[in-house]
Amino acid sequence: MPQPAPARAFETLLPSADRGDDPVPAGPWLLTCEHASRRVPAPLRADADDRRWLATHWGHDLGARAVVRTLARRWGAPAVLARFSRLVVDANREPEHPDLVRVQVEGQPLSFNRGLDPGELDRRLRCLHGPYHAEVDRLLAQATTAGQRPVVLSLHSFTPVWEGLTRPMEVGVLFDEHDELAEEAARRLEAEGFVTARNAPYSGKAGLIYAPQRHGRAHGLPYLELELNQALITRPAAARAVAARVARALGPLSGSAPCTRPG
Repeated sequence: MPQPAPARAFETLLPSADRGDDPVPAGPWLLTCEHASRRVPAPLRADADDRRWLATHWGHDLGARAVVRTLARRWGAPAVLARFSRLVVDANREPEHPDLVRVQVEGQPLSFNRGLDPGELDRRLRCLHGPYHAEVDRLLAQATTAGQRPVVLSLHSFTPVWEGLTRPMEVGVLFDEHDELAEEAARRLEAEGFVTARNAPYSGKAGLIYAPQRHGRAHGLPYLELELNQALITRPAAARAVAARVARALGPLSGSAPCTRPG
């Protein structure tokens, strides 16, 4: 079983007997948030220009951390959140992906990625990317050993406008293999009042859900990724309110979800 890694790579939330106000009964979930943080861990340092980008969607998924923390509390579900910016190394990209580390954003270089060499890239994979995914694997192995079959649910957020085009959806359900589960999730979110899209603004079938796919396939579990419109969740109170609606919509879902990988 993978061993826990230094806590600086991830934040782990574990179920508590007290799940907060008005908890929603739910089947098992394992929540992940690959872009929860804009942190640039030591020994790296961000300069003033870097910090401008880190505060935007380039540096982290705005509002996603607050949503995950609220869902974890309301569902009594474990969650793993990355504690490093996607600009340092992207936990939702495979190690071989060309955008694993971006050396510039919109034509502006990032100081902490200047002169990135293979040795430094390997260090980031060993100290950040690898430990984050090892922690998700550890919790899933622990759950399955105990006879539990959690659904892996990865939470992200997206910009309302991209390259001049408005994105009308409020929630996107991303999937590749688990079509029935994804459709049921989308219907429940629509019933909760969300403008919901299937495989938009990105598509799981185009290979854009690396983290949940990696862990769901490795453990034979169903998996989905949710993309939330940042316009809904930028403010903490708004993020908590949206999370409460998502909890109501999806809370009953995992109890009837398929437990094995499709044949």
